[in-house]
Amino acid sequence: MTSRLHRREFLHQSAVAGVALGLAGSLPRLQTARAAASANDEIRAACVGLRGKGLHHLNGLESVDGCTVTALCDVDASILNSRADQLEKKTGRKIKRFNDYRKLVEDPDIDVVSVATPNHSHTLIGITAMQAGKDTYVEKPCSHNIWEGRQLVNAARKYGRMCQHGTQGRSSEAIREGIQKVQEGAIGEVYMARGICFKWRPSIGHTPDEPVPAGVDYDLWLGPAPKRPFSQNRFHYNWHWHWDYGNGDMGNQGVHEMDMARWGLGVGLPSKVHAGGGHFMFDDDQETPNTLVCIFEYPEEKKMLVFETRHWITNQEGFGKDPASNAVGVTFYGSEGYMQVYYFGYKTFLGKNREAGPAREEGSNEYQRFIAGVRSRRMEDLGVEIEDGHRSSALCHLGNISYRLGRTVNFDPAKETFPGDAEACAMLTRDYRAPYVVPEIKI
Repeated sequence: MTSRLHRREFLHQSAVAGVALGLAGSLPRLQTARAAASANDEIRAACVGLRGKGLHHLNGLESVDGCTVTALCDVDASILNSRADQLEKKTGRKIKRFNDYRKLVEDPDIDVVSVATPNHSHTLIGITAMQAGKDTYVEKPCSHNIWEGRQLVNAARKYGRMCQHGTQGRSSEAIREGIQKVQEGAIGEVYMARGICFKWRPSIGHTPDEPVPAGVDYDLWLGPAPKRPFSQNRFHYNWHWHWDYGNGDMGNQGVHEMDMARWGLGVGLPSKVHAGGGHFMFDDDQETPNTLVCIFEYPEEKKMLVFETRHWITNQEGFGKDPASNAVGVTFYGSEGYMQVYYFGYKTFLGKNREAGPAREEGSNEYQRFIAGVRSRRMEDLGVEIEDGHRSSALCHLGNISYRLGRTVNFDPAKETFPGDAEACAMLTRDYRAPYVVPEIKI
């Protein structure tokens, strides 16, 4: 039998060639890709970050035939041990436990790493894993800023790694069908997509600075972010609403809608961005806006992308199954009708009478697609390859930059910079706290 070290060497050496073949070839069926490797060729996975979405990664990877979660990592010992204990009890396997991702990626018995930590550490952990020869699944948004995302793409190319982004809409057969119909003209000539994220999010209130909880490695949690005292409102989940760590709901939920909207419109990054909003209704610790409207212009394609988020709902605009549910999705507007795409399905409404057209609902298989890509070494087999993940994440960052500057920004989508705008260019990246510095990856 081939040794595990030799198998990993083979995967590493063949990755670059596999990427090139993947770019040139046609899209194979998922079942064919998954059958490309022997059923005995087990993929051993590790999950970094184990709270809400991290648990989803753990369970999702465990559910894929031929994939086994063998290691877990979290800076909070109570969460790490709880998840590991549960998995050991469920499977009867001994689970390796790490609090430091840098130690985890050194393990030669780990093939793939999934990253579900706070946004500000996604890119650094993803690059570190790929530099160690691991394929990666990086949760959305893949970056905390635009420059980071490009380094993550460069790392995937330089080290020949499969890297999937956590916007799972592209892994739903129903949504794939809906987007294909949009692109084939089912609603006529499409000129605009509008994404919404209206959620019943209550105020987070105020929390004081306090001692770091026992068992938490706070320095590791802060990672690239500036040093500041611990507070519960800047820790579990509520970190989303602070610029040092998160990107507001624009980069939290909104990146899903950005990905579907870009996909349907067939566009990349825009040349002009307008944003406005604020922090309305609530008096709390939140730094990011709880109400935001962004407009992205694509003059050459004669298309426009709009996104709106609200932390309170007064109307659902056709989304949401009942008055108590959130309203999240994308509406595509065409000359012959419109289509609403949501998790996980689509509906079409045609003509002046808005007659019901094609519709479908079906869940997502993003973890199967990730492992399929790992086996086949073909980018097309991944749910969302990291280049698309970077672009969709960058849209969110562009909207936030325009909002924070309080003005329209002009962007060069090819060079990923703001021509002649030093103030905006300063927001393309951040100052990194040593030693947690995202490296520049040149290819």
